[in-house]
Amino acid sequence: MKSYNKDIYQLYKLGKISLNNTFNEVFINKNKETAESSIEKDESLDDIMNELRKLVGLSNVKKLVEEISAFIEIQEKRENEDLLTEPIVLHMVFKGNPGTGKTTVARLLGKIFKKMGVLDKGHLIEIERADIVGEYIGHTAIKVRQQVKRALGGILFIDEAYSLARGGDKDFGKEAIDALVKSMEDNKNNLILILAGYDREMELFLRTNPGLKSRFPIHVDFNDYTVAELVKIAKIMAQNREYKLTSGAIKKLEEILNNKSDTFNSGNARLVRNIIERSIRKQAVRLKKSNNITKDDLLYIRRIDIVKEDKY
Repeated sequence: MKSYNKDIYQLYKLGKISLNNTFNEVFINKNKETAESSIEKDESLDDIMNELRKLVGLSNVKKLVEEISAFIEIQEKRENEDLLTEPIVLHMVFKGNPGTGKTTVARLLGKIFKKMGVLDKGHLIEIERADIVGEYIGHTAIKVRQQVKRALGGILFIDEAYSLARGGDKDFGKEAIDALVKSMEDNKNNLILILAGYDREMELFLRTNPGLKSRFPIHVDFNDYTVAELVKIAKIMAQNREYKLTSGAIKKLEEILNNKSDTFNSGNARLVRNIIERSIRKQAVRLKKSNNITKDDLLYIRRIDIVKEDKY
């Protein structure tokens, strides 16, 4: 490196180069190399699978993902031995309430499929009805093409997919469904579609569109979390923010969750996230009134900080 700097200085003395430009170029190239190497040092397939396994609950989902990854791997080995292989069709239907892990699992699947060579990029594009249903004739096809183009090499995740079938004869939802089916066929080797939504609505949606059911062979049920699982999620959420829940705070959280156990959408992680975020704000208000604030005071969420989620 010293000899390299000496050479630069000699060229500078001869008036051959500008030091500012040279060092700028060296700095840019060095940073570019660092950025590129950090991009290349991404997760391994085992890392991603372990990330999936560490998710709270979702035992049936984890088993299914293990089956799919094993199926892909074995089909590839069969192909290498010139044996007959099964077609790999990975379009899926995710059924369950909001906040039960559908998007998180979809994102991990994208990474897994990229590592296994099924997808080029493995990214996730989340869309809803408004992103692909147009307002006039021909508009829907354009919108679908735009979203499919964004998703190529990855997963196109359509939330509340059943809403595509809603509306009267003049609605363009049906056109969006037809355009999506065509896109699936045109890009079958580099695009995966996931239709997501509430269980009952998705079942009705597939029954009223019989051509879709055969094109989406993998159905995944996302069950509501139990109270014990939600408490575990709450602890993880707090830990990720460098907070801890006292035993009193945990007990209060359990009381709130048990009282909500028979209400609609009570068993989901969004509810817990809202409670944790609210408790952090409540803790801040409580501590602001104190004169001597210790590190433990800043660290712990106490029973008094845990309150029910506001209804707006």
